[in-house]
Amino acid sequence: MSELSMRALFVPLWEKIRASYWFVPSLMAIGAIILSLVTTTIDSRIGAGWIDDIDWLNANQPAGARAVLSTVAGSMITVAGVTFSMTILSISSATSQVGPRLLNNFMADKANQFTLGVFIATFLYCLMVLRTVRNAESLPPGVQSEMDLASAFVPHLSVIVGVLMAIASVGVLIFYIHHIPETIHVSNIIANVGRELDRQIDGQFPARLGDPQSADSDDQRVATLPPLFDESAAQVCSNGTGYLQYVDGDRLMEIAQEKDLVLHLQPSPGDFVTRSSVLLLASPCDRVDEHLQGKLAALFVCGAQRSATQDLRFLIDQLVEVAMRALSPGVNDPFTAISCLEWLQSALETLAERELPESARYDEQERLRIIVAPVTFAVFASLVFDQLRTYVAADRNASVMMMEMIGNLTALVSSSSDRRLLARHACALRRACRHHQVDTRTLALISQRYRGLLRLLIDEDFRDRARQTGHWIR
Repeated sequence: MSELSMRALFVPLWEKIRASYWFVPSLMAIGAIILSLVTTTIDSRIGAGWIDDIDWLNANQPAGARAVLSTVAGSMITVAGVTFSMTILSISSATSQVGPRLLNNFMADKANQFTLGVFIATFLYCLMVLRTVRNAESLPPGVQSEMDLASAFVPHLSVIVGVLMAIASVGVLIFYIHHIPETIHVSNIIANVGRELDRQIDGQFPARLGDPQSADSDDQRVATLPPLFDESAAQVCSNGTGYLQYVDGDRLMEIAQEKDLVLHLQPSPGDFVTRSSVLLLASPCDRVDEHLQGKLAALFVCGAQRSATQDLRFLIDQLVEVAMRALSPGVNDPFTAISCLEWLQSALETLAERELPESARYDEQERLRIIVAPVTFAVFASLVFDQLRTYVAADRNASVMMMEMIGNLTALVSSSSDRRLLARHACALRRACRHHQVDTRTLALISQRYRGLLRLLIDEDFRDRARQTGHWIR
């Protein structure tokens, strides 16, 4: 494997391992085995005399120690099986309600992983300690009969630790029984996705806009390709088929500088690519040989599923999917859809105040090196409003909420172009509502909200008061 592809493979692989259901339980199982070796070693060094000096502790005979350890180990593996069954049942119930693409969210739940890990770790610990208990009658090979009493070994400290782990496991079981209903509650599911979306925005776009007044200027440096770029560019195609999960932009910039290339990236993380898909165009083509094409293609990692590592659209689509399902005739749950809209509003508000990267990437000498698909507020707004408009327009509560959501965003965003974009989405929503709604009072209410939104667009004083008071609806 080439050095250039190591980072591109490691980052999505680590995210996949962290979100897996087996990772934390495996670490805890290994830790339990190590703990059993440590405690039994301490027992063999300090002997059994120390327990006689503690009044509230009773020494165990070999048979009693075996009984305690066997009981704990047997009960823990049984509870672990029940826990796993409860997890699968809750996942099946929740995903049928909110959609299968949220399955990974349940699998990545650290509380579920920790609970299973505690039971497995307790089982393995007791099993490892159990093998060290020896009866006085059980003579090791080569030991004389007069050494019978000396050959008996009961790891008192290890047994006490095992009992304490069993008690802790009972507490974890009580917590887990409380946690499972919370996990499958639709409000918590939506909130978890919304919080993860906010975290990803903070991670991918940490820079904030400066003075809001300066953001009214919509002039941006436009990425322009060199003349005859397409004719002079070499195509780099995908090595595999699947969803694009990760692109190593730093290494692409290094290669572009080393070979004096201009790279035009075609797909974005989250797009589906095949072996015939063009990942990028590299110009001039005479500097791109077959070996370099392989290096460039290795920086694009594909997988069977979309990932939130570099793809904010994935998390937005999750909330959009839940809202669509909630507004479908078979479910008819507008308040779940409203909850999704509220979390999407929070995400769009955060995006509106962040400094989004330009599509053109320059090196230190201000020479154009990479051009990517533009990341703009308009792209994310379209994901929300264009996908949901048809579903929302047919429901009174959801349509009013979306119009108010657009108005709240109009009052908060600092860019005049973004405000005009939101006004166009509001106009499209009002047209859709007129087509789907028949209740005149609902249409009048939506029109009233729309007029207030237009006032936010054109009246700067009204917009400033709305920002200060957080209220614009009359």
